[in-house]
Amino acid sequence: MDAKISLSYKTIREADAVAKAVSPDNTRVPPGLFIKTTRRGRRVLTQIVCETKFETFMATIDDLLSAVSVAEKTLSAVSGQSDFVNGY
Repeated sequence: MDAKISLSYKTIREADAVAKAVSPDNTRVPPGLFIKTTRRGRRVLTQIVCETKFETFMATIDDLLSAVSVAEKTLSAVSGQSDFVNGY
C-alpha cells in the first residue's frame, strides 16, 4: 500500500515548521513501513509505504495527520493565525 499526502501552506516558514514537526516519524518505524516527509516550497509532502497490515497503514496515516494538526495548532497559537490552507 502506498499513500502520498500533500499539504499546502501560505508561507514557506509555515510549511517548514510543519515538516520539521513531523519529520521524526521518518526515522523510527517498524519493519515493512516507510515514511518520508519533505518540504517543497509551500508544500509538505509525505510518502507512506506499508508492506504489512491495512490497519497499520491506516493508523500511520491517522498518526501523521494528528501530528500535522498539533503542529498547525501550535503555529496558530504562537503566531495568532488560524487560517492554514491544507490539502487533506
